Amino acid sequence: MLDGRCRDGSAPNARLCWTVRVRSVTWGLRRVAVVVGVAVATAGCAGQSGSGTVHTTGGAPPATAAPGTAAATQDVGLAIPAGNGGHGLTAGLRVRLPRGWRAEVWARVPAARLEAWTPQGDLLVSQPGTGRVTALVPRRDRSAPPAQHVLLSGLSAPQGLAFARVDGHEVLYVAGADAIYRYAWTDGALGAGGMIVSHLPDTPGHPLKNIVVGPDGRIYVDIGSASNASPPSRTNPPRASVVSYTANGTGRRVVATGVRNGDGLSFAPDGTLWAAVNERDQISYPFRRAYGGVANAYGKVIRSYVNNHPPDEIARLTPGRNLGWPYCDPDPDVSPGSPTTSLRYGDLPFTNDQQTNPGATRLDCAKLTRLNRGLPAHSAPLGFHFLEGTHLSRRWRQGAIVAVHGSWDRDPPRPPAVLWLPWEAKAKTLGAAVTVMGGFQDANGHRWGRPVDAVPGPDGALYVSDDQAGAVYRVVP
Repeated sequence: MLDGRCRDGSAPNARLCWTVRVRSVTWGLRRVAVVVGVAVATAGCAGQSGSGTVHTTGGAPPATAAPGTAAATQDVGLAIPAGNGGHGLTAGLRVRLPRGWRAEVWARVPAARLEAWTPQGDLLVSQPGTGRVTALVPRRDRSAPPAQHVLLSGLSAPQGLAFARVDGHEVLYVAGADAIYRYAWTDGALGAGGMIVSHLPDTPGHPLKNIVVGPDGRIYVDIGSASNASPPSRTNPPRASVVSYTANGTGRRVVATGVRNGDGLSFAPDGTLWAAVNERDQISYPFRRAYGGVANAYGKVIRSYVNNHPPDEIARLTPGRNLGWPYCDPDPDVSPGSPTTSLRYGDLPFTNDQQTNPGATRLDCAKLTRLNRGLPAHSAPLGFHFLEGTHLSRRWRQGAIVAVHGSWDRDPPRPPAVLWLPWEAKAKTLGAAVTVMGGFQDANGHRWGRPVDAVPGPDGALYVSDDQAGAVYRVVP
């Protein structure tokens, strides 16, 4: 059995230039500064073209400066209010942000995972490890640590959170490891509710799930794979898939298959569903040629190849789409199999997996729809959100944000980060990613934090959850 642990990540090589305009507006009962314009210009780094081609690099996050300009990002001290330090968050920590931004430890939430804002402006944070969902209630002074209380407890590893309107009433959906729950949400308070879908497959492998609500009112849930790369066993619903249900948890449909671990789910501005997917580990070299000092490397697991293959995925999930796992792997090589190839991460072809699909006996990878957008191998994308309709500035809203957790099996390790990808409206796809929050890992690979999710708040700031540090950061333009 080709088994393995969950993986995790970093960012591609790109450059970014910022111009920020801020004005004061009334929000609630106070005046706050809100970004009203961010001009973003991207340009290639060494080895990168506008098409997203980059040379093989180590584990560093992408550069973020346009040629001939001063650095557009800078390392700034992470503000830690009294009572929010300890457990790895100590004075002297620095994060990498766009120039002029700042970050603070807003709240301490052990093992914080995915987030969702309530209609009333409180932030819910899931804690699968404790079976809880915690509510964070902002103070009048937004920068002050929020009040918090346990909203739900005793659930089966709750992770995904989503609000919707059903029959004229607000409801909260929670995706547990083996069930989906729905609760009434009345005047900002949790009402009656309970399980609407049961017996979801959760062990072994990838048990945690996310949930989003589509423009059609249906709910969409990812069902992670049971293994690293073994052919899936028959379950109902199938593993390594994304499925949908009616608002009441009936009428199940399989939307996409071959989705190894698609914890990031979000709907694009054109109404299509996208997923951010953790791809496989310990891939064998699939070509009959020399690589990594081995005369015939075919079928061998070679660290230098594993480090950059296969890329993680951000894909449009059209109905019936197959992302290929475990038989087909997206390939970032410009010169497939060459040890000196440059890498690209847009519009990627699929190649046969040597261990599970030699000779394309199980699936013809050449017939699969090419991958929309890749992320460097072992980035481990988790929380993923299109930003249209949020309170960020217009330029930010024209894109998506994804938190990458960092690798567990790469050498050197792929660092954790928060990435932004521009939405290319004409092509209806996402462009190359750039880092908007980094610095969680030092040059030796030691980490003090690992972001899981990043959601924009009603104040125009980003709220980033971190399950290693047990924190939620407020990142303020």
